[in-house]
Amino acid sequence: MYLNDLVNQGPIPVLEKLMAFSEVRHSVLAENIANIDTPGYITKQLDPAAFEQALRRAVEQRGDDPNAPLVLPPSDEFSEDDQGHLKVTPSTQPAENILFHDRTNASIEKLMADLNENTLVYSMASEMLRVQFDSLKTAIRGRI
Repeated sequence: MYLNDLVNQGPIPVLEKLMAFSEVRHSVLAENIANIDTPGYITKQLDPAAFEQALRRAVEQRGDDPNAPLVLPPSDEFSEDDQGHLKVTPSTQPAENILFHDRTNASIEKLMADLNENTLVYSMASEMLRVQFDSLKTAIRGRI
């Protein structure tokens, strides 16, 4: 119980949710890239800005109470199940570019830039989570 309280407060739940979103978004982006030459394929997308705003609202709602759960407000693209696991439904809204002659809307340059950005977000969150767990290990061992 005590260990559960330790890892479910502070930045750890925020970083876990950010990593879960980045992981799912990576799959969506990879699917879009894999179907770049599929005629009629409309890209799917997850809005990272909307997720970041929802995560910010969840942190503000949790406030200073370390025992309060971090609950994301649901949106059209993401929600949480009863156990707090992230569920996503990518949108198929047209991207900012127009439909091409083969009825697709995919731009490989934009998709690769989004993939690189997503990779950096995931790497940053995982490194910050590693630092948090290293700090906990140090505190548990009682050594510096």
